[in-house]
Amino acid sequence: MILTVTLNTALDLTYRVRSLRPHASHRVSEVAERPGGKGVNVARVLAALGHEVAVTGFAGGGTGREVRERLAGTAGMVDALVPVGGATRRTIAVVDERTGDTTQLNEPGPQVTSAEWAAFQRSYEDLLAAASAVALCGSLPPGVPVGAYAGLIRVARAAGVPVLLDTSGEPLRRGVAARPDVVKPNAEELAELTGSHEPLRAARDARRRGAHAVVASLGVDGLLAHTPEGRWRAAPPTRLHGNPTGAGDSAVAGLLSGLADGLPWPERLARAVALSAATVLAPTAGEFDRTAYEELLGRVAVTGEVTAA
Repeated sequence: MILTVTLNTALDLTYRVRSLRPHASHRVSEVAERPGGKGVNVARVLAALGHEVAVTGFAGGGTGREVRERLAGTAGMVDALVPVGGATRRTIAVVDERTGDTTQLNEPGPQVTSAEWAAFQRSYEDLLAAASAVALCGSLPPGVPVGAYAGLIRVARAAGVPVLLDTSGEPLRRGVAARPDVVKPNAEELAELTGSHEPLRAARDARRRGAHAVVASLGVDGLLAHTPEGRWRAAPPTRLHGNPTGAGDSAVAGLLSGLADGLPWPERLARAVALSAATVLAPTAGEFDRTAYEELLGRVAVTGEVTAA
């Protein structure tokens, strides 16, 4: 079982409008709702690939009930969310059908009490006993300590469970120092962490700060990996046009899936890039096009070298 942690779960709402204009009233042509938050998105892709996944984090209020009801209807996903008194946040994506651009509005999340945080930590330790890998993903809701991910990484390492961290800002900086097996920042997050805008140099510096391996998202240019086994770049075969919402989460799912299947790094990266690209091409934001994924998987260009450091 793969465990995904989404401390700031969400109910994702997607509105489609013909053309998004400031200071104007809009008629919405289509509305979609689904459970969200980065780790939930990762879990959805993993389940679609055939992995058993447990989803944990917090859920509360009417939106939390809606999230749990929708999770219950998803094959391969186990609801291990911890209840809180506050209401789970909503995220609102407005898709401009004319340009394809997406405008995102993210609520902050519920206030988590110290007792609720302690209950989550107990549940997390129990879930690790059956986990083959764990992903710690996304932002922290109010009330959760900024060093939360660092503590969760140490608990996973003590249990012998490999852990991937996908967050930003101070939670990323503190988390890296706890020595996660993989960190997956984008180029901007990596530059903020290290002060370097050259991705390879920044990835090397992030490893010096504690990360065992670094996989950086480079947008349309794919992924850069700096690991103890080698350094590689992986890129889609062509420039893609579509909606990038969820593409980074699909890349995380590909990395975890490859880890669970025991794939070497080049094959893990190819899977991650193919899933990310297939998400951009999917007609529904945040989903992936399986036909496109299978077609792209053999065409991802992976270049690099095996090293001893």
